[in-house]
Amino acid sequence: MGFIIVEYKMSVTTMQGTMHSQTTSALDTLTVPSDLESPRAKLVYLFLSTHGEATVSELQSSLDMKKISLYSILSTLCERGLVDQNAESYCLC
Repeated sequence: MGFIIVEYKMSVTTMQGTMHSQTTSALDTLTVPSDLESPRAKLVYLFLSTHGEATVSELQSSLDMKKISLYSILSTLCERGLVDQNAESYCLC
């Protein structure tokens, strides 16, 4: 059982290292519009910029945010011309 725990910890460390380097390289090229002040709006914007499009349910589960908050944020992003709604999914303009 000790071997499994050690192997698991090594896998987690390796995965975290890989994820960290991928995240860093992806964030180096991403920009957020300067008029976005809300941290949650920035988070939604960055999620959409890295995933292409998402439904409110996908945003909720991925970002651990309430749907009511997401609808408000997405509405504001749409009004500012930063995000488009296509049926039930949202994407950057």
